[in-house]
Amino acid sequence: MSTRSCQGSDSLIKPLDTIPEDRKVQRTQSGFDPFEKPAGQVKRVHSENNACINAKSSSSGKESPKLRRHSSPSSPTSPKFGKADSYEKLEKLGEGSYATVYKGKSKVNGKLVALKVIRLQEEEGTPFTAIREASLLKGLKHTNIVLLHDIIHTKETLTLVFEYVHTDLCQYMDKHPGGLHPDNVRLFLFQLLRGLSYTHQRYILHRDLKPQNLLISDTGELKLADFGLARAKSVPSHTYSNEVVTLWYRPPDVLLGSTDYSTCLDMWGVGCIFVEMIQGVAAFPGMKDIQDQLERIFLVLGTPSEETWPGVHSLPHFKPGKRPKWLK
Repeated sequence: MSTRSCQGSDSLIKPLDTIPEDRKVQRTQSGFDPFEKPAGQVKRVHSENNACINAKSSSSGKESPKLRRHSSPSSPTSPKFGKADSYEKLEKLGEGSYATVYKGKSKVNGKLVALKVIRLQEEEGTPFTAIREASLLKGLKHTNIVLLHDIIHTKETLTLVFEYVHTDLCQYMDKHPGGLHPDNVRLFLFQLLRGLSYTHQRYILHRDLKPQNLLISDTGELKLADFGLARAKSVPSHTYSNEVVTLWYRPPDVLLGSTDYSTCLDMWGVGCIFVEMIQGVAAFPGMKDIQDQLERIFLVLGTPSEETWPGVHSLPHFKPGKRPKWLK
């Protein structure tokens, strides 16, 4: 079983102000004990054009240089959105099978960003996961969903420019082993459900909920990220893949081969993350394969039957009589 080991105890995060469910919602600053900022810290307001402006206006009422820059004509050599040379790479944050993520800085407005650089293969073209993520995030504007600032396409790479968020829930739990403070669990869970509700109302399934894909800002805001496996479900479909969601957070019906799923797919992941925040270890940490993952689930919840789970025998990978018969 995976355990989290690091120093530090989870101190109480002061709850964020209630934010209306509105596309023009203003992101608010709140106290966040582990990452406390000076009282004079500048507040950030995200506008629809993804620009950040200084909330402190001068006493003389004159327009600041940053505001004038957006209204004045730009020179041909000035940095612009959509250009690769408009962003400076500062450090590598991580690397995956088809993309590398960097911490960067925008030369347009001087703000920190996260640069997800996707390598393009001449034979294969742009990965479908990148196309899907970009197309979905362009239409999702919510305080609990990571903000997509810009898209840069060159012959060799496709770069998605996101707002920079300094940590994720997995790293946060690593720093606070043994389970989080109950009020922090409630705060994070509320934001997770609020962001997920926003996506579900727009008929979009995330399909890859896990602590690594939940970003935590320095003000305590939780943001859903990594929509590479997300899928729009505008009409009923039976063509979805069962190879979705990291194994530990994959529901048993999908493990058993079901491709006819809906929002319950994401809600199982929410439940697993909820348990993990409370106890400090994963709820069902399978170490081998799908069979091992199913056994860990059945050990806790009991082996399903037609009486307890109508229709389970019709799932593609269910084999009656070949699974251990645990009792609750």
